[in-house]
Amino acid sequence: MHDIIIRGGTIYDGTGAPAYTGDVAIDGDTIVAVGKVHGTARREIDADGLMVAPGWVDIHTHYDGQALWDPYLTPSSWHGCTTVVMGNCGVGFAPVIPERHDWLISLMESVEDIPGAALADGIEWEWESFPGYLDALERKDRAIDIGTQVPHCAVRAYVMGDRCLKEETAGADDIQSMANIAEEALKAGALGFSTSRTVLHRTADNEVVPGTYAGREEMLGIATGINKAGHGILQMASDMADEEKEMGWMSELSRTLNVPVSMNVFQRDSDPEKYRRVLNSMARENASGAQVSGQVSGRTAGLLLTLDGTLHPFQSKPTFREIRRLPKAERNARMRDPDVREAIISEERLKGRGGEMATIFLEGWHKMFRLGSPPNYEPEESQSFGAKAQTLGCRPEDLAYDALMEFDGEGMIYFPFLNYANYDLEPSYEMMQMPNTHFGGSDGGAHCGVICDVSLPTYNLAFWGRDRTRGAKLPLEFLVHKQTQGTASLHGINDRGVLKPGYKADVNLIDFANLGLSNPSMAFDLPTGARRLIQKATGYQMTIKSGVPIFEQGVATGAMPGGLIRGPQTVAA
Repeated sequence: MHDIIIRGGTIYDGTGAPAYTGDVAIDGDTIVAVGKVHGTARREIDADGLMVAPGWVDIHTHYDGQALWDPYLTPSSWHGCTTVVMGNCGVGFAPVIPERHDWLISLMESVEDIPGAALADGIEWEWESFPGYLDALERKDRAIDIGTQVPHCAVRAYVMGDRCLKEETAGADDIQSMANIAEEALKAGALGFSTSRTVLHRTADNEVVPGTYAGREEMLGIATGINKAGHGILQMASDMADEEKEMGWMSELSRTLNVPVSMNVFQRDSDPEKYRRVLNSMARENASGAQVSGQVSGRTAGLLLTLDGTLHPFQSKPTFREIRRLPKAERNARMRDPDVREAIISEERLKGRGGEMATIFLEGWHKMFRLGSPPNYEPEESQSFGAKAQTLGCRPEDLAYDALMEFDGEGMIYFPFLNYANYDLEPSYEMMQMPNTHFGGSDGGAHCGVICDVSLPTYNLAFWGRDRTRGAKLPLEFLVHKQTQGTASLHGINDRGVLKPGYKADVNLIDFANLGLSNPSMAFDLPTGARRLIQKATGYQMTIKSGVPIFEQGVATGAMPGGLIRGPQTVAA
């Protein structure tokens, strides 16, 4: 008598092996049999016609605050995720002294666009050290598993105080202290250490975040602490401004200290071939014993411009600013007035912070598209507002205004910021298949007012496995592997991501023909009623976490079988 038997589904076991029809038996939190399962169970689930796959493992989220108040970590759990890893890109909330609470919240708000008011209201500061933060996380009930990484910004601020921003080069004592913190945190259960080396990540005062220009000695010193802990990855966001120099110390660090390095990789309009050079350089270094990999995305890093969000083309127009805080119905009525419309469109925008980058996001008509319903994430260049305006003989501002006013003022403009220099997703197609890459980039709980890429696990399957029309697709077995065993293995959580005996019973049952995405929308459900972009999914018939159904037909069951992952995990004997 088993606890659960899933009968007759099409099994994609997470290894990349060909799919087959079979059963999955679960006892407790563990898979005990796969194939033809005899006997009975307390619950038998008919999976005929359904895809049966491991729960998705999303390794790039920013739920560092949300994990303290949201047991479901939505939207990720709506998209079949049973494990998420947070603490990416160097930002997080431990270690910290009380005087730095507000500073870390401000930093997270500036870098990841998570409303500071929500963080301040939702976080109860029960810790100073990183192990104390882990203990606070572990005390919370949760539906899915979470893993953590140690954030460089918080560590540098804890060790160096105000010097963390001003001094590019940390002193020897500073480096030793940071190494000790990394070692302590990893021994307590963190899965890695993260940092940011991109000028896009800035403080509220428009300074680059702590550690952006940290030197080789600092990074190797921290890696020494990781090495002493016996496990852990170094994750980073990086511009790779000096490709040879950056790859040099990353490769040296991974070879000499046995610390894997994982870096976000995207195509940038300013240098469309750089991603290929970086990935090829990784391959060469790995052939010589390094362990450097890229976290890549199945679509663009896509900005969503909307009237209730962080960005849209008319936000700095004087007439819009006069009505922006009116109740939505009243604001929309005013915006439909032809005179108001013309004033908003024709006025010069007020200049603010952001400089050239703000101009690109607010006036880059060549990269703006109507998102539409259902959302189109691979639009043709001819559909950009710039190109369409020339064809139609109108202003691109007119097209942008119409797009925003769609759906009763909840329409969205899609701005594919990264991975779209050539107006197609061929760079993503290439990057996803390279052997030294892992699926990442969803940014889970981050960029609440301007990005909603949290739906990537669902999108990857539906788009690349079924719906793409502008180029080649990818095998479902490959896609399942890349976001299960492929992602789990990066962090050494090797007890999940595979449907075989001994592995954790994390399972998705999917009606693949109906797998898809709803339109993104703005919700006001964070603490204090703060906003965030959300996107739901269709097609998930059931998600099982550690042998317990947590969603059935898209509805939460209320079960809380998840918890905190402490350190690497292995398959049950």
